[in-house]
Amino acid sequence: MKTNVDRTGASKILRTVPPDKTFLFFEDIGKYTGRLAASLDDFCEIIKIIDKKSLTFHFRRGDYEKWIKESIYDAQLARRLKRIKKSNSGEELRKKILHAVRKRLDELHEMSL
Repeated sequence: MKTNVDRTGASKILRTVPPDKTFLFFEDIGKYTGRLAASLDDFCEIIKIIDKKSLTFHFRRGDYEKWIKESIYDAQLARRLKRIKKSNSGEELRKKILHAVRKRLDELHEMSL
């Protein structure tokens, strides 16, 4: 499958971002969960366990797509997440986000070899 990136691009997407570019998980405005992601791998691990309220809060605001596009620099994954219907919630939403992120991680890890 075409990933639209070369080995260097894949390595850049898979890197750990600096502290000011991490994704902070909130349940609502001002309600920080204490969890943050500094890489796409971190993000995937946290999505597995984060409370559904936080999952839905960020998804409906477009926060995941924005962070992945602007801090991780993966426009392709951002587009994949944007295609997930906003009506999804709870475990169904978690399943769809995880599927998209894991698939992209597999592509990128393969490219970076």
